Amino acid sequence: MTGKATAITHGAATIVNAMALGKGAAFGVDLFTKAEVKLTDEPYVIRAEIASEPKESTVLMEKAVTRVLQRFNMEKSFGAKVKTWSNIPIAKGLKSSSAAANAVALATAAAAGKALDDLEVVKLGVDAAFDAKVTVTGAFDDACASYFGGVLVTDNFNREIVKRLHLTKDLTVLFHVPPQKVYSADSNMSRLRTVKSLVQVAYDQALAGNIWEALTLNGLIYCSASGYDTSIAIDALAAGAVAAGLCGKGPAVTAVTVKCKVDSVKAALQKYGGEVLQARLNQEKARVL
Repeated sequence: MTGKATAITHGAATIVNAMALGKGAAFGVDLFTKAEVKLTDEPYVIRAEIASEPKESTVLMEKAVTRVLQRFNMEKSFGAKVKTWSNIPIAKGLKSSSAAANAVALATAAAAGKALDDLEVVKLGVDAAFDAKVTVTGAFDDACASYFGGVLVTDNFNREIVKRLHLTKDLTVLFHVPPQKVYSADSNMSRLRTVKSLVQVAYDQALAGNIWEALTLNGLIYCSASGYDTSIAIDALAAGAVAAGLCGKGPAVTAVTVKCKVDSVKAALQKYGGEVLQARLNQEKARVL
């Protein structure tokens, strides 16, 4: 078989990090990952490449292809060549793994000529993330926000979408991205679980629809628990951001702002060095191109 397909998924940002509680929330942003998958007649041989960061591990991509092939009992007949392109920095807390797993799983199914339910694509990607040991909770919340867009509040342990919200305001999302990388698998889970009751408060706010309050509260809690400087988020809020806090396990910080405050919030983030990425809210679902 020489089936070939390309798929695109978008990025996401944390509202409530699921590491402490096993429940989380995230929203879609218009950063992207594209994946091209071509099936080959070499069973069990998967050649993968990350075009945007070629030195990074490709294990997640390989596991995502394998999961989909296994789903259709095709792993003994086919291998694959897979390549991704992305403008989502890796190991910064910006959901690069969730976006990659979604894109590769969706493209693999399309290349195989098979149809999968949207949620099954997401769950296969989560399985692949566990297989690749790039996640602690499975990041089901991040994966759903990446795949579906909008706001997703989830139960990660049971892989259930608890609530979906459609974002209506025209807001800009800024990310302060420092140079260092932090991998989810290296997170100090015992330390993070000490703030479980506080994260529950943030989760309850997200369930109530107060997503920006939840994002800020969650971000400050995890900043403190992880030893990051809370000043970055506080300065963004002082400059006019409607919400600001640590994204995922960090080190990136998210700041959400109205258009007229973009320059002042960006200036506040730039004081801390590193890179500042700008994005918009995303409502679009992942798709085959």
